Amino acid sequence: MQPHYTFHIELQNLNKKLLSLTALVEDRVRKATTLIVSQDQDLMQQIIRSDYEIDEMEIEIEEDCLKILALHQPVASDLRFIVAVIKINSDLERIADIAVNIANRVQAISQSPSKHLVKPIDFSSMSQTVISMLRKSLDALVHRDVAMARSVFLEDDAVDSYRNQIYHEIKDIIRKHPEHPGALINTYLIARHLERMADWTTNISEEVIYLVEGVISRTIS
Repeated sequence: MQPHYTFHIELQNLNKKLLSLTALVEDRVRKATTLIVSQDQDLMQQIIRSDYEIDEMEIEIEEDCLKILALHQPVASDLRFIVAVIKINSDLERIADIAVNIANRVQAISQSPSKHLVKPIDFSSMSQTVISMLRKSLDALVHRDVAMARSVFLEDDAVDSYRNQIYHEIKDIIRKHPEHPGALINTYLIARHLERMADWTTNISEEVIYLVEGVISRTIS
C-alpha cells in the first residue's frame, strides 16, 4: 500500500473519530443543561458515570495524531489539520468535563434543604446560547465555514451577561438568607460552568479559523 494512500486514509479516519467525539460531547452538554431544570437522578448518574467514554476517545484521538505526525511528517494544510484536531480534541474533553461538573452541582442542589431558594433562577436563555455556540462551532468544523466560526464570538458576550445577571440574583438571595449558602453557591457555579463551556467553544471556533485560513485568532475573555 502506498504511503500517501495510507496517510490519506488515516486522515479520513481521524476526522471520523473527531466527528464522533463532537456528537458525544454535544449530547452530553444538552443532557447537562436539561438536568438543571429536571434534576433527574437517573440522567444525573448517567452523565457522571459515562465520563470515561469521552476521556478514552480523547486519548485515542491524541495518540492517532501523534502517530501520524511521527510516521508521515505532514506539512501545510495537513499539518494544520493535525494541530487543529489536537487542540479541538482537548477543548471537547474539557467541555464534557464541565457537563459532569454541572451534574455534580445539580446533585448537590437537589439534596440541599435550601434548594427552594434557587428554583426561580432561570438558566434557559444562558443554556440555549451555550448550546447554540457549540452547535455553530461544530458545524463550522464540519463544513470548514469560517464565517460561522466567527459568528460564535458574537454570542460569547451574551453568555457573560447571563452569568453576571445570575451572580446578582444569587447575591441578593444570600443577603436575605445568609444561613443557606450551599445551594446558592452551587447555583452560581453552574453559571460559571456554562460560561467556561462558552469559552472552550470559542476556542474551537478559533481553531476552525486556523484550520481553514492558517491564521491564529484569539478572542479576549
